[in-house]
Amino acid sequence: MPATAYRITDLRDLDAAFTIREKVFVEGQGVPAALENDIHDRTDARHYLARAADGTPAGAARWRETEKGVKLERFAVLEGFRNQEIGATILHAVLADVQAELPDAKIYLNAQLGAVRFYERHGFQKEGELFEEAGIQHYKMVL
Repeated sequence: MPATAYRITDLRDLDAAFTIREKVFVEGQGVPAALENDIHDRTDARHYLARAADGTPAGAARWRETEKGVKLERFAVLEGFRNQEIGATILHAVLADVQAELPDAKIYLNAQLGAVRFYERHGFQKEGELFEEAGIQHYKMVL
């Protein structure tokens, strides 16, 4: 069975997604927990969980509407599951839902420098200059 990803409707899955994000961003990249968890987690963001072929929670993401369009955020894949199509699986699930719900919305994200090529392979293009967010270099990218 290949990896799967879906919109979270269960609190246990939401807890798994938050745990993945904490491991990747707070423990792995040193992002302050107060920056990683924000008000959008509990208000307007839609959350996703990716599971590896064996069912293990392996990736997480969210999206939300902003004044600029739809912003994809908090894409995280646990280190042991990278380069196994988990990121592509969750990105495709998120994009399918966004395009079904808001077909005309501009879709954008802030990609960490190391993830730019991944997003380019999936149709995103860099827009603007390199900038720093939470001490990590990013580019704004649009679909």
